[in-house]
Amino acid sequence: MTCDDVRAALSARLDGEDPGTPPATLDAHISTCSGCRSWLARAEQVTRLVRVQAVDVPDLTASVLAAVAADERATRAAAMAGVRARRQVLRVAVAVAAAAQLAIALPILLAGLGVVVDPHTSREMASFDVALAVGFALAAYRPERAQAFVPVAFVLAVCLAGTSAVDIANSTTALVHEIGHLAAVVQAGLLWALGRTTRQMEPPLAAPAVAGPR
Repeated sequence: MTCDDVRAALSARLDGEDPGTPPATLDAHISTCSGCRSWLARAEQVTRLVRVQAVDVPDLTASVLAAVAADERATRAAAMAGVRARRQVLRVAVAVAAAAQLAIALPILLAGLGVVVDPHTSREMASFDVALAVGFALAAYRPERAQAFVPVAFVLAVCLAGTSAVDIANSTTALVHEIGHLAAVVQAGLLWALGRTTRQMEPPLAAPAVAGPR
C-alpha cells in the first residue's frame, strides 16, 4: 500500500467509516512511516477541533439571583408574619392587664369601695394604678411606644417585690395580701416582650454614606 492509500484508509477510520484495510496493516505502516504517523497526528487534532465545538449556554445568572431573592423575601415574610402574630397576642395581653387594673382601681378611686382604713392613702394608690393602667393601654394601642414604659414598669415591679419581701419578713403583712403585686411583675414582662417584638418589625437602618476624598 502507498502512503496515499494508507492515509485515505486512516481518514475513513477517523470518520467512523470502513477503512477497507485491516487495522493491523494500517498500524504496521504507521509504525514504520514517520510521514504517515505525523499526518495521522495532525488529522486526529483537526478531527477533535471539528467535533468539539463551543455550545451556547444560556446566561442563567439573572434568573438564579431572582429565585434566591424571592426565596429570601418569602423567608422574611414568613418570619415577619410570626412576629406580627406574636405582637398581636402581646398587645391583647397588655390591654387585658390594663383593663383589669382599671377595673380594680376605679371603684376605689371614685367610690371608695373596699377601703377600710386610711381612705386617703388608698385613693392615692388607686390614682397611681389608674395612671399606670392608662400607660399600659396606650402601649397596647401604639406598640411602638411600649419600650418607653418598660423602665417605669420594671422599677415599679422591683420596688413592689422588694417592699413586699421586707414586709413579709417583718411580719407586717401576710403573703396572701402581697400576691396581687405579682401582677406588676407580669405586666412589666409583657410590656418588655411587646417592646422587643415591635423592634423586630422595624426595618434595619441604612448605613450612612461616607464621602470619599476629593
